[in-house]
Amino acid sequence: MLMQTHEARLSALREELKKRGLDGFCVPIADPHMSEYVGEDAQRLHWLTGFGGSAGSAVVLQDKAAIFVDGRYTVQVRDQVEERLFEYRGVPKDNPADWLAENAHEGAQIGYDAWLATPGWVRTTAAALEKVGAKLVPVDGNPIDAVWQDQPAQSEAPARVHADAYAGRNAQEKRAAIADWLTQEKLDAVVISALDSVGWAFNIRGGDIAHTPVAMAFALVDQDGTAQLFIDEAKVSPELKQHLGNAVTLRPRSEFESALGAFNGKRIALDPEYGVAAIAQALEAGGAKVVETRDPTILPRAIKNEAEIDGHRDAQARDGAAVSRFLAWIEAEAPSGKIDELTAAAKLLEFRQKDAGLADTSFDTISAAAGHAALPHYKVDEDSNIPIPPSSIFLCDSGGQYFNAEGAGTTDITRTVWVGPGEPSTEMKDRFTSVLKGHIAIAQAIFPEGTTGGQLDTLARHALWQAGCDYAHGTGHGVGSALGVHEGPQRIAKTTGSQGGTMEPLVAGMICSNEPGYYKAGEYGIRIENLVLIEEREIEGADEGTWFGFENLTWVPLDRALIDTDLLSPEERDWVDHYHACCRQILSPRVDGQAADWLERHTQPL
Repeated sequence: MLMQTHEARLSALREELKKRGLDGFCVPIADPHMSEYVGEDAQRLHWLTGFGGSAGSAVVLQDKAAIFVDGRYTVQVRDQVEERLFEYRGVPKDNPADWLAENAHEGAQIGYDAWLATPGWVRTTAAALEKVGAKLVPVDGNPIDAVWQDQPAQSEAPARVHADAYAGRNAQEKRAAIADWLTQEKLDAVVISALDSVGWAFNIRGGDIAHTPVAMAFALVDQDGTAQLFIDEAKVSPELKQHLGNAVTLRPRSEFESALGAFNGKRIALDPEYGVAAIAQALEAGGAKVVETRDPTILPRAIKNEAEIDGHRDAQARDGAAVSRFLAWIEAEAPSGKIDELTAAAKLLEFRQKDAGLADTSFDTISAAAGHAALPHYKVDEDSNIPIPPSSIFLCDSGGQYFNAEGAGTTDITRTVWVGPGEPSTEMKDRFTSVLKGHIAIAQAIFPEGTTGGQLDTLARHALWQAGCDYAHGTGHGVGSALGVHEGPQRIAKTTGSQGGTMEPLVAGMICSNEPGYYKAGEYGIRIENLVLIEEREIEGADEGTWFGFENLTWVPLDRALIDTDLLSPEERDWVDHYHACCRQILSPRVDGQAADWLERHTQPL
């Protein structure tokens, strides 16, 4: 009989731990590639606790347990996880290592899955336990897998060729550049374990993780440019074999761990953020010297070439037409009070699917009405779903993955709209306009070479700060080229030392989101998100050096009903008018009927 309650699942896990001589176990949301989003078979935390967020972890002892989430999920975790089973803990204030040090008894053996943890996490947690006389030990096979009776099978989706016309650079050139880097750094080989890095380096895509078109694989690239790709044989087509060529040896994924033992005396590069502890341990057991350094594909992957940029522009125009049709529909139908959040999300998907180039959405659509819009990472489901109330704010954050003859690209857009009848409150208009002023400030920013996202972030918050308001998330993240909707290393956010990408210099070719927001708990939320491309700017009379600005990529009108034009400067009004004129020019050939009328009205000068 399947275990239906989370209490039964927790009890079963504790029994399994007893059998293994373990006093506790750490449960992250993770896969062996440290992916942001993981496959259904890797949703161990969700199975154990009921928590459905994309980031979090739990620690289970025999007599107590705790779940750790960040501020995005404070409300969600309380809705989904029983407090009598798991203590609620908020990160970064609390963390699993400190909690274990406080609650594990002397001599305790705390298990962890080395395929789901980074070397840094292992060092930190082991050190915390050592202080109280306890020990962190790797498990042989994940104990949750032993008790999860209906665990989904791993994806069998085929890998596919990502055409050079999409990529703008062939895979042989990319691996030659990796080989040059290895030579320069005096390294013998590099482990590439992040799925989007593997996809980029070999020009392959797949369908193993929802919303992110990647194939489950590991890679080893040697100093001579040859490579081994560890991927399940069933995923490999003759076309893919021909594409990879003779310089790439295909091996079953199951042979990856043993292959790591063949580098005795060699210096092997491993990214400490994406290379899990099991990889480092297998390399060291085989006599290799592990050199922790950034994956050499990450920065080149972030700097898009012209083919990738062109594909992205095309995807944005297609996506803008779909979102505009959706917002025209919302304007017409939502004031009735008969449209709920799930219906709205389904309708948006329907509009996107009218484009044959849509392969998938780029993340789960955030369709958020009223107080739900105040939850930046709200995820609607059958339990949380509510009607969109008349006379309220509706927020929708969504995106698509597009592959078509004109190119390939990944989109991400948030629009906040007023649902009639009536008018938004003065406060709503004030807050929306403050968010818009921050959005415009980023869009218009000019900055010198070497500028980081952390240095720009204040521009987005300035107007809100003047009103005593702020938002708890970053202002911008990187976006992949027909890959992950979140991509490093760049990030526009409050400076947090050297961590989190805020200290990464912004360079031409990077794509970022521009998404300031405001959230009034329990009432409404506002976010305006476009994607922007960093480009070089010629400035007459400028000092020597290279200067950058942003090219806007996303084209969907802003809701005029929420703009207080008296709060905008003349320059800001001009920006809005110019933006709307561009929306009309780009989208008019792509929409008709109700959407065309909506577009015409919403792009008139302020």
